[in-house]
Amino acid sequence: MNLNFTPEENAFRKEVRDFVATSLPPDIQHKVLNGLILDRDDYVRWQKILHRKGWAAPAWKKEFGGTGWNTVQQYIFEEECAAAGAPRTIPFGLKMVAPVIMQFGSPAQQERFLPKILAADEWWCQGYSEPGAGSDLASLKTRAELVKSSAGDHYVVNGQKTWTTQGQYADWIFCLVRTDPEAKPQRGISFLLIDMKTPGISVRPIITMDGAHEVNEVWFEDVRVPAENLVGEENAGWTYAKFLLGHERTNIAGIGIAKRELARLKRIASLETKNGRPLIRDPLFAARIAQVEIDLTALEITNLRVLAAEAAMRAPGPEASILKIKGTEIQQAITELLVQAVGPYALQLRREAMAAGWQGDAVGPFYAVPLAAQYLNMRKLSIYGGSNEIQKNIISQMILGL
Repeated sequence: MNLNFTPEENAFRKEVRDFVATSLPPDIQHKVLNGLILDRDDYVRWQKILHRKGWAAPAWKKEFGGTGWNTVQQYIFEEECAAAGAPRTIPFGLKMVAPVIMQFGSPAQQERFLPKILAADEWWCQGYSEPGAGSDLASLKTRAELVKSSAGDHYVVNGQKTWTTQGQYADWIFCLVRTDPEAKPQRGISFLLIDMKTPGISVRPIITMDGAHEVNEVWFEDVRVPAENLVGEENAGWTYAKFLLGHERTNIAGIGIAKRELARLKRIASLETKNGRPLIRDPLFAARIAQVEIDLTALEITNLRVLAAEAAMRAPGPEASILKIKGTEIQQAITELLVQAVGPYALQLRREAMAAGWQGDAVGPFYAVPLAAQYLNMRKLSIYGGSNEIQKNIISQMILGL
């Protein structure tokens, strides 16, 4: 594989870099580069800026409003945005449900949903996991019963979803529901698009150990969903779920973000300590940074291979599990080293001191304030999107043939 970029690709990189430098709001950039809290408006503002430029959906086809960029251009775009301190575009709409709608949805669904996802006019969340169905997703129990009437066919949904990231902001949720309880687990599941304003839906916050309200429980009590909101065929939802999970696991790798955070780690470790000797000069600490950087470089090459497969119209396969495992492990390792780099100052966990533009009366350097929360939050990476243990099973079965 030739890892050198062509002159045309380097010119594209400059175009992206120049655009982000002049268009990214400084307050959002400050939050991202310093690990501070982003709110809903920050994400929406940035996506709308990208939308006006025509760059909101790098991986979408032009026919749906995307850029039509090749895989190298997509990679360069993601890398430059991350390096500059741009927030990730919220993946649930752009990178998760949208590919499913484009691939399996009806023309009416594509016309209804895709433009609003692109323009950040509607916020989506994911309804997959349940209290008894996380990694073993096929055991989900949320029911959807089809009711036929002269007023229009509809599904009645009852059940519970959990760990619903940013569900408190969502306008819509895409859900896996059981439509045939008598079928084998994977064959009785359907894929529904549900308006979060529908009567019978309640969202209850789950406060995580870093003190954040990021995830939720979502309850469905006799929720009526129009039958036209079924994606594809009834009881074929497991096929669409696997398709979506492949894209999710590819995105979780977060290579551009990992490179940015690695650079932040190096900056912090290069600062002089009380004894006047930067931590990065410590051979053991420097070796740990070097190992993370080696792993990240190897992951980057693997990611390019997966993107090349997607360009050839092949959905991400078991290789996405490799990206998910190593990507999450690398991101977790970087947060661990960041905490170690600032020592006791990272022990404080005060969310009010993490608000952008104010560090309160926090003790120690300002860059230490968010690190404990980041460390705790990153523990989830090896669990969601299919736990790393499940990904290892997928690799052993589908790649190694065990």
